[in-house]
Amino acid sequence: MGIEKLIKKDLLAFGGYSAATSPETLEGKIDVATRDIIKLDANENPYGCSPRVNKALSQFQQFNIYPDDGQEKLRKLLAGYAGIDAKYIVAGSGSNQLIDLLIRLLVNKGDEVINCTPTFGIYSFSTKLCGGTLVEIPRDENFNIDIAKVKSAAGKKTKIIFIANPNNPTGNLTPRKDIIELLETGVPVVVDEAYYEFSGQTVVPLMKKYDNLIILRTFSKWAGLAGLRIGYGLFPPEIADFILRIKIPYNVNAAAIAAVAESFKDTDYLIDSVKKLIAERKRLFTRLQKIDWLKVYPSQSNFILCRVEGIDARELYKKLQAKGILVRYFDQNRIKDCIRISVGKPEHTDAVIKALREIGG
Repeated sequence: MGIEKLIKKDLLAFGGYSAATSPETLEGKIDVATRDIIKLDANENPYGCSPRVNKALSQFQQFNIYPDDGQEKLRKLLAGYAGIDAKYIVAGSGSNQLIDLLIRLLVNKGDEVINCTPTFGIYSFSTKLCGGTLVEIPRDENFNIDIAKVKSAAGKKTKIIFIANPNNPTGNLTPRKDIIELLETGVPVVVDEAYYEFSGQTVVPLMKKYDNLIILRTFSKWAGLAGLRIGYGLFPPEIADFILRIKIPYNVNAAAIAAVAESFKDTDYLIDSVKKLIAERKRLFTRLQKIDWLKVYPSQSNFILCRVEGIDARELYKKLQAKGILVRYFDQNRIKDCIRISVGKPEHTDAVIKALREIGG
């Protein structure tokens, strides 16, 4: 071994995180031009950001100036939208960064993090990266959380319980009463509301009652700002102060801050896009149900999970990709042989259904 001998031993076997496929990486590998690829693998908003954002960024004159590291104006904007005082809020370069910062703050080597699988892979990724011990509690056959098992697993070493709500990649909601039951344990409970705008369900009203509740949100989905990497968290004020101290300076860039400001000036446009996607989710769900070799799971988000039965799921994924349609394929235990299809525009639904019927016969 050369320089590898200097790498921390617990990171030598670290597997990393499998991100979605970028269309440009497929150029020349499939029979479809990059511009014609239908990207339905990362739950992005096909309607894009507000036109006000594009105009504002094209005219922005302060890219040479560092943004406000204390996020004062940004936090006030977020407070108005979230309906809670700015002292609870910290923004990040995507909510992924806030997950990482929170684990760094609370989890010592050997401390435990409870993860209700299958769920968003970053919880596992960051826990392992930061030296925490992952305690995985499998969801039931309908992907509901087994609250009794979670409570039984929570002990003195438990520092965080993660709940994606709606859950990714399954799309189902955890009832508020179940979240309250977990909050009553006193363990910090992180409720990731990345898809809140598509479900309409939030636990923000519980923030002032429970000082162990943390909520995460993002602009990647509803506001079409995935490429600018902007998310925010609602933390107990004492934790928010510490997150502000340990975050990397200027962690939210000037373009993202400007984009948030313009997005809030055009919420009618953005909510209209959300409504279109919710309507298309219903249409996609109905059409997928008519394909007899798919088991389709109900969703309260902007994607639909399907279990592939009777044909090879990985081959299906590859054949869809060859046709220029990108979906997410899973081979983990609980969602083995599943694909997740992001909700797109009506013409995207039509193309997906046509391709599935051609492939499956």
